[in-house]
Amino acid sequence: MVREFKLINEKGQEFSLMDIYNHTLLTEPSGLGYTYITEYQQLGDTFISNLRNIQQGQISGTLNFINYENYTSFVNFVESSESLRFGYKIPYSNGTIKEYFKDVQIQSLSKTQLQTNGILSEAVVFDCLSLWYEENTIIYTIEKLTNEIRWDFRWDSRFTDYDSRNLHYINTGHVEAPIYVEMDGHLVNPKIELYVEGELYQTVKVTTEIAEYEKLLYDTRENQFFIGKQNTDGTRVSLFSLDYIDFYNDNVIRLPKNKACEIKLTADNEVLNAKLTIYPRYKAV
Repeated sequence: MVREFKLINEKGQEFSLMDIYNHTLLTEPSGLGYTYITEYQQLGDTFISNLRNIQQGQISGTLNFINYENYTSFVNFVESSESLRFGYKIPYSNGTIKEYFKDVQIQSLSKTQLQTNGILSEAVVFDCLSLWYEENTIIYTIEKLTNEIRWDFRWDSRFTDYDSRNLHYINTGHVEAPIYVEMDGHLVNPKIELYVEGELYQTVKVTTEIAEYEKLLYDTRENQFFIGKQNTDGTRVSLFSLDYIDFYNDNVIRLPKNKACEIKLTADNEVLNAKLTIYPRYKAV
């Protein structure tokens, strides 16, 4: 097996970078690793870093098209998309296959002519907007039980037991991991709690009522932070105001790395259906 590359837009539509006949073939990819920008202060004969930030990366390579039509299709896909993700699937030697994503936007794409071999080979550069990340999603559907008013569960990084509501999750990423939560109504005063090593670490309580067929939405990804609800017609309404949220709390839950975490989704009434996505992030994969 070989590694695979693709582009995904905000609608989940994909454009393969491995299919020269129907899409395009990416060759000679570079920029898949990472670089730090570091400044040092000299103290005698010792140098101490006083600034160390990861540098914004670029993914570059050559896109090979079998005809001009496929080139145009690629440009149309990129330019008609509101956002793009670079998908990178890696086959490891132990037989496991993992897929990672990175938010990108195109910086440049050259245009020359078909070569003597009949292939249009063009240089492409993508600006990276995020670290690499995984999407670990669990969907829970729970039948109503007598006197059940709390739904507690933990997530394991391997997600080996889907029937259990008590799963452990350890963020093995290189930085804190943001989360995305959907909780289906009817909900009264829904609450999201993070426990770290058994101790309550953060609480986000939304003082409101989410009607049946509405959803509570909670997203802690950078540039996508959102606390609100989705109406029955699919429109979204922000609940991030003093009427619903305690601004003195830390309302941005992210899972610390290498610690046993537990998230509790509760409400004054029953929580029956919810979806959680955790985004462990990596500097290089």
